[in-house]
Amino acid sequence: MDDNTLYCICRKPYESNQFMIECDVCNDWFHGKCVGIKEQSASDIEFYHCPNCQITHGPLILKKKRSTQRVTHNPNYSENESKNFQTGSLPFVTELKQRTFTSADEIPLCRLSGYGVNVDYFEKYGFDSPLLIARKDGLNIKLPPPTITVKDIENLVGPMQEIDVIDVARQGDCRMLMREWTEYYNSSDRKKIYNVISLEFSSTRLADLVDPPQIVHQLSWVDSYWPSHTFECYNIPCRPNVQKYCLMGVKNSYTDFHIDFGGTCVWYHVLRGEKVFYLIKPTQANLVLYERWLSSSNQSETFFGDQVDVCYRCTVKQGETLFLPSGWIHAVLTPVDSLVFGGNFLSNYNIGMQIKVYEIEKRVKTQYKFLYPYFETIHWYAGYSLYNRIQACLENNEKVPEYLITGLKALLAALKSWCSKKDSNVILKAFKRVIRKRVLKFFCCSSLNYSIKFYC
Repeated sequence: MDDNTLYCICRKPYESNQFMIECDVCNDWFHGKCVGIKEQSASDIEFYHCPNCQITHGPLILKKKRSTQRVTHNPNYSENESKNFQTGSLPFVTELKQRTFTSADEIPLCRLSGYGVNVDYFEKYGFDSPLLIARKDGLNIKLPPPTITVKDIENLVGPMQEIDVIDVARQGDCRMLMREWTEYYNSSDRKKIYNVISLEFSSTRLADLVDPPQIVHQLSWVDSYWPSHTFECYNIPCRPNVQKYCLMGVKNSYTDFHIDFGGTCVWYHVLRGEKVFYLIKPTQANLVLYERWLSSSNQSETFFGDQVDVCYRCTVKQGETLFLPSGWIHAVLTPVDSLVFGGNFLSNYNIGMQIKVYEIEKRVKTQYKFLYPYFETIHWYAGYSLYNRIQACLENNEKVPEYLITGLKALLAALKSWCSKKDSNVILKAFKRVIRKRVLKFFCCSSLNYSIKFYC
C-alpha cells in the first residue's frame, strides 16, 4: 500500500498497526473499526462489499457452513407443544395475552412530561416508582429517526459483530452475527422466536445517533464518579459502558422476570412498536421469593408473577419512555416487532437496593458476564465522592438528605465487607486505601453521627 494514499470512509492513510479489509468490488481498503469488521471475523467472509458498494451489490457474502444454526436443540421438541407451558413458548405467550393484571397506575405509575423529569423532582420525591413519559420533548434525548431499519443498524454496528440473542422458547442464550440477525429479522418465515436485549453499542458508529436522557447523565454514577481518561495510564479499569443498548424484538418474543444487573435503574424508549411490562415491587418479601424462584428446578415452567401478592401490567407505546427504579422485578412481552433504545445507571437514590441485588446475584452464582462491570469498584469511587459531599453539607450547616443517609449506611457496611478482598490492580488497591482512611474513618466517627442527627 502507498503510505500517501487515502483509504476507507475516514479517508486516512494506511496504518500498519490497524486491521484493514479490501472490498471485492471497488478494491478500496477499509479499516475494520470503521466498517464494523473484526480481524478474527474476516475469515468467515467470502466476498466483502464496502458500505458504498453494498448499495448496488448488496451486503457481504459469508462462506457457506454446514449449518447456519448456532443453537443446539432437541429435534423432538415442538414449539407448539403446550404440555408444560414452557416459559416463552407460543402457548405460554398466547395465555399470557389473555390474562388480566392490575394496572400499573395502581402502583402508582408516575406519568410526567419530559420537562418534569429533572433533579429537583428526584430530590423531592425520590425514585421508588416507575415513571412513564408520553413524549420525549423536554427529556433532552438523542435518537435516530423512527424509520431506521435493522439493516441500517447492521451497517452502523458492523455485519460481523457478534451479538447475544435469546432463544425465547427456551429462554436460553446463543450468539449470532449481526448480519445473520438482520436476515432473520427481515425474514417472512420465522420458524423460531429470537430476541435481542443486550446489544451495547457505545463503541460503534450507532453511538453517534443516540444519547440517553439528560437526567440519566445527571444521576449516573459513571458520569459523576468514574475517574477521567487521564487515569488510563495507571491501569484503572475501563469505564463501564452500560448506558446505550439496542433492543430488537420480534412479535411474541418474551423476556422472563429479572432484575437488571447490579440493581441498576433503567431507561427504555420505544422508538417503534410496543412493549408490555409485568412489574413487581422489590419488597423484602418479593426479593426473597425471587431469589428462591431463581434457584428452583422448575423456574422455566413457573410464572413468577403468580407467586407474589401483586403483578402489575404496564404498556409502553411507540414514542414513550419508561424509567424503572432500582430492584424492580420485571418481565417483558413484545406484541409486535419493536425497536427500543435504553440503558442502565446506578444512582444515589437507590444505594441500598443496588447492594442488595448484587448480594442476591452472588448468592445465586450469576455468571460474571451478566454482572454490572466493576460493581464494587464504582461503589468505592462513589464513597469517595459522597464523602466530600457530606463533609461540605456539614461544614455549611446544610441538611443532609434522608435518602443519602440511608444509602450511606448501606454503602458503609458494603465497603467494610469488601475491605478484606485482595486486588491485583496496585493502583486501585492504593485508591481504596485512601478511601478507607478518609471515608470509613469519617463515616464511623461519633462526631459525624451526631452532626447527621442534628442537621437531619
